Amino acid sequence: MHRFLRTVGFSTYQKKHKIEDLMKNLTDQAGSNQIRKLQLDEETNLCEVRAEMAPGMGISIYGEMDETGEIWPEYYVPYLLSENSSSKADCSIQRHTDRETYAGLLDEYRVGISLIYYLENVMEYREKKMAKEPVEVECVNLVGLSVKGKILLPIKKTEKQKAMAQVASKERTNLLEAAKNGNEQAIETLTIEDIDLYSQISRRVMKEDIYSIIDSCFMPCGIECDQYSVIGNIQELEILRNRLTEEEVYKMLLECNDMFFHVAINKQDLVGEPEVGRRFKGQIWMIGTAKFKS
Repeated sequence: MHRFLRTVGFSTYQKKHKIEDLMKNLTDQAGSNQIRKLQLDEETNLCEVRAEMAPGMGISIYGEMDETGEIWPEYYVPYLLSENSSSKADCSIQRHTDRETYAGLLDEYRVGISLIYYLENVMEYREKKMAKEPVEVECVNLVGLSVKGKILLPIKKTEKQKAMAQVASKERTNLLEAAKNGNEQAIETLTIEDIDLYSQISRRVMKEDIYSIIDSCFMPCGIECDQYSVIGNIQELEILRNRLTEEEVYKMLLECNDMFFHVAINKQDLVGEPEVGRRFKGQIWMIGTAKFKS
């Protein structure tokens, strides 16, 4: 079972036979506009069925179509689509070893790490590769799927403090970019800043709660490279309803380390009441839609 199936409103589907029945029913009911087929070689094809459960949310089912037109599901991936461009950083895409799935890697300075995500629009990428078209990525729309999270109160800041934080963040991004290009002065400046920051946090944590010091964070979590622990400020909030199970899913636009992306979580998996201005804390599986240059 895919761990994040419950994120898109299928929390009751926990038995393998029940999930297989669901996949079979969704493929049988799919219309021609929901099916995409790609002939990989003379004997093998890859078929994708988009089963939309709510606007921009659902399950992508992958398998093979036989001579009679029947689809045999092999694996499935929950998805959520985002309209917001999250990153325009340099992006490379590589195939996973075991199946026709792909991962993208972003050199994103704002989060301070190479950000890895699961590529959601696999069929579009594969079609371009087979047609020998350019696959240079212009931007990526990122989405995080979560199975456990909580709501935190915001940190009270004045407008002056917010403006100063934005300036400091921009300066740090420029320093990180310069350091990557080998600028020794930038490397030295970043080292000194990190030492000062560590010293400042060590003093404050003795008297303050850790979540009043850390405004937002974005860091790898666990051994899987596309999962992260995040704390982000909620900018927008929307409730989606799964048309089959009637379960409600929160779709939140987060601002985290000056990067914007959507996060989805089943209503019953979230502790606290989300509102614009509050913060979300949780572990996410990052997926992304790559927008290719024409």
